[in-house]
Amino acid sequence: MRVLDFDNTIYDGESPLDFYLFSLRYAPSAIRFIVPVLLQLMRYQLQRCTRTDIERELHRHAHAYLSSFDDLSAVVSAFWDHRMHKIKPWYQPRPDDVILTASFNYTMDEYMRRAGGGCCICSTIDYDTLEVTYLNFGDNKVRAFKRAFGEDVVPDEFYTDNLADRPMLEYARTSFIVKGNKVVPYQK
Repeated sequence: MRVLDFDNTIYDGESPLDFYLFSLRYAPSAIRFIVPVLLQLMRYQLQRCTRTDIERELHRHAHAYLSSFDDLSAVVSAFWDHRMHKIKPWYQPRPDDVILTASFNYTMDEYMRRAGGGCCICSTIDYDTLEVTYLNFGDNKVRAFKRAFGEDVVPDEFYTDNLADRPMLEYARTSFIVKGNKVVPYQK
């Protein structure tokens, strides 16, 4: 089984940020949500806040942001119409691939449909309430993988761009680091 991170691994860039910037053409007033979230993400990168702080910030703004669109699914569809070209050329989807990402289901569901299926374990927004129900990053990825496939299932391969995925890098039998279009073995 091949398990892959999405952003900066398969997708060239950060798809949540690209989606946000793309979505401003549909709801320009949504600009007000970027500053608090970006500040919190920068604080996290500088180790000045915790994952819980980021989760709290996302919970505060997700509903208001997502409800600012008349038709969220149409915006998501338009986004992928314009961004499918950002899937890196090294990645060739396989039917049994598992995408394990912090990106949200409202964009990943459409990507997976267009990519031809497979399994995606991602952060989730409840489609009815537009509330964040789960964030899938860091050590949450190993727990989510085990919940989905069982405690005894170990991925044959794991691909990521980020050492923040170290728990999954260590868990998989063989792991790879992706930098641009270059894929190199991860040394455990």
